[in-house]
Amino acid sequence: MPTELDVDLPLIDHHCHGVSPVDLDFAAFQALFSESYRPAPAGTTEFQKPLGLAIRRFCAPVLDLEPSCKAEAYVERRLALGAAEVNRRFLRKCGLQSLLIDTGHRSAAIMGVEAMAEASDKPAYEVVRIEAVIEEVAKSGISAERFPEAIADILADRAKSAVGLKTIVAYRTTFKIDQTAPSRGDVVKAADRWFSAAAAAGKWRLNDPTIIRHGIWVGGDLCRQRRIPMQVHVGFGDPDVYMHACDPTHFTDFIASMEKWEVPITLLHNYPFQREAAWLSEIFQNVYYDVGVILNYAAPMSADILGEALEMGKYSKLLYSSDAFGLSELYYLGALLFRRALKKNLDRWMAEDFCSLADADEIVRLVATENARRIYPAG
Repeated sequence: MPTELDVDLPLIDHHCHGVSPVDLDFAAFQALFSESYRPAPAGTTEFQKPLGLAIRRFCAPVLDLEPSCKAEAYVERRLALGAAEVNRRFLRKCGLQSLLIDTGHRSAAIMGVEAMAEASDKPAYEVVRIEAVIEEVAKSGISAERFPEAIADILADRAKSAVGLKTIVAYRTTFKIDQTAPSRGDVVKAADRWFSAAAAAGKWRLNDPTIIRHGIWVGGDLCRQRRIPMQVHVGFGDPDVYMHACDPTHFTDFIASMEKWEVPITLLHNYPFQREAAWLSEIFQNVYYDVGVILNYAAPMSADILGEALEMGKYSKLLYSSDAFGLSELYYLGALLFRRALKKNLDRWMAEDFCSLADADEIVRLVATENARRIYPAG
């Protein structure tokens, strides 16, 4: 059985973010590959985990260092080269075809779509985050009475050249909420309450389920009109996630509604729910999924996690994403570990006579680019 599987095809990174354009000291660098809001405990570092091992092992040579060099030496070399050179090196070694960039998270601290296209020397396109737009509308001083229509108008304007929308409902309310569209009156009442509380606190963080429900239904209608996907954050993330209620099977009512509208839903990250996401790709025509940045965080175990996502999921629905944010290393590692993990799993399938080399090559093509091309208007 031949096993010379080619996994070096260019990848469409269908969910990623900008990277930092500034030089990062030891503490600032570590903060960008941690999901915690707090630094590592005294006497430890963020390098003492699988992702830290992967950075030192695989990223060090890109910066002209020996594999598995000391963490301090790695950051010193990064500073000596400068952020612009570091970002160019990693972004141009990923083997990407294009980048689809979520611009709604800490946008003032990272590079935008045009800057990312220049640094990577690849086409880059925007994915608009629904909750970020709603927060912008609220902070503009608009009245609660005008708020429901303003969300629709401004989201449509912001997304006029976007290739997709994204929701972080799992972060803000979990999936265990009413998933029907709220009435206009309910949205106005919720906005009035939120505006008063936010003004008093000086913080415009959207976590009202009624307003979020309005946002995702407005977003779903816009996706239907524009024929673009809606990305949905699932599982793994910051400490404000209540993980038990972020299982995507809790979101099946909304997914089913979007299926009727023929709106593709792309489930992002999914860990530890990669099996549940794969099942949803089987039962819903409109569901696509990835395993995102967890391959970086799992590093030596990344092939096992991708293997679980492949257990029963449709490989005509599996997408590639790095979910890289802040560090260009995460783009490079995401692509490297994904290719290694995919090859390891498909080599085993071929060795055990479950698929031919031609079958495996087709799977690689689908996952690398063709599935994303099918649902995104650019890539």
